[in-house]
Amino acid sequence: MTAGATGNQPAEAGNKAVHISPARQQLIGVRTATVTQRTLDTTIRTVGMLAYDETRMAQIHTKIAGWVERLYVDYVGKFVRRGQPLFTVYSPQLVSTQNEYLLALRAQKELGSSHIPEVRASAESLLSATRRRLSLWDITDQQIEQLKRTGQVRRSLTLYSPFDGVVLERNTFEGQYITPELTTFKLADLSTIWVIGQIFEYEIPLIKIGQDAEIEFPYDQAGRRLKGKITFIYPEIDPQTRRVKVRVEFPNPGFELKPETYVTVLIRARAGKRLAVPKEAVIDTGAKRYVIVALPNGYFEPREIEVGEPTDDYFQVVGGLVEGDKVVSSAQFLIDSESNLEAAMKAMMMSMPGMDMGGGSMEGMEMPKNQAPPEKRGGPPPPQTDHSKHESMPGMKMDGEGMEGMDMPEKQAPAPKQVPPPDHAQHEPAGPEPKMDHAGHGQ
Repeated sequence: MTAGATGNQPAEAGNKAVHISPARQQLIGVRTATVTQRTLDTTIRTVGMLAYDETRMAQIHTKIAGWVERLYVDYVGKFVRRGQPLFTVYSPQLVSTQNEYLLALRAQKELGSSHIPEVRASAESLLSATRRRLSLWDITDQQIEQLKRTGQVRRSLTLYSPFDGVVLERNTFEGQYITPELTTFKLADLSTIWVIGQIFEYEIPLIKIGQDAEIEFPYDQAGRRLKGKITFIYPEIDPQTRRVKVRVEFPNPGFELKPETYVTVLIRARAGKRLAVPKEAVIDTGAKRYVIVALPNGYFEPREIEVGEPTDDYFQVVGGLVEGDKVVSSAQFLIDSESNLEAAMKAMMMSMPGMDMGGGSMEGMEMPKNQAPPEKRGGPPPPQTDHSKHESMPGMKMDGEGMEGMDMPEKQAPAPKQVPPPDHAQHEPAGPEPKMDHAGHGQ
């Protein structure tokens, strides 16, 4: 790889452009892709939780007060079928209303042949009112017909499950006195089930009611997928997470899907035709995103770009690239590191006096052939001392003289230490040297 301007460098190349020969490109595996308009499909992936279908839930209440005589479903979670009995309640009100119906039935038979129209109408009205009262107390038409046919009063009322489902709540026991305001049972139909997922605020324009969605299961069901449809988009956004809830409905014929199960929700959305760059070509530093643009004549240059939200394989280009630009989609990290290194070397060389790396040359640098390289030092060279600006140093005298007028050449080797000869002119005469008296010494 080489850096710097040459005669073949494109005019649009910046100071970070690097040149790579074709052989070198093939060696490191450089591949490029063209920035074009593409139809972008994105997959929104989020975590969801299975929930009961709130439109298929029922609370069981009696419309009369009484005592529970028999309980057929005695624990929470039990599966019940449509028409299966739940419990039987004895109510004195029910008995008296049935008796009123039988009396009204007899009166209608006796007065129905009357020649007075008002009497016949009164008998018909009384019979209709008592029958309607029984219906309002959840007495079925079959039971009323049986009462009419047999004339036998039922002392208890049996309540049944309205659909196939499971028991979510049970609040009654045998022998308990119950009133209409008590929820005796709470049932849920599991033939359909909801998935509640959460998507980000910026993903809202990508979804709509009726759109297809899928769910994936974790653990032992990994890889299993079910298809459903978005049935509702909640109107509010969570102020803490900036997400909005989405409800997806799935069929559950075998009741295999269990509420409160965590799943992965996949919503495939089409963003339309946009200018796009491959995901693999984008270098993300966390603070910014950029690509390596392939220029003519083997030059490559990093360029910062602005992108939108990612799709499955592409980023939408918001700024920094135009249609037709070629970007490196393989080995771009090697080119990027080389570009940064070359730019740093140029900046360093340009900051040093007499060293110009522009165009890759070394003009302005003179190095004598026989000159030894300078000694490496840990810091900048010390400044030269200008002795002409120094004043004399009072108090320092040598032989009674100051240091004025002393010329100290630069880099002069220190003189060897010498002992000055004694100055006999300043000393008093010591007198004649004493002579040795050898007379006192023995021979």
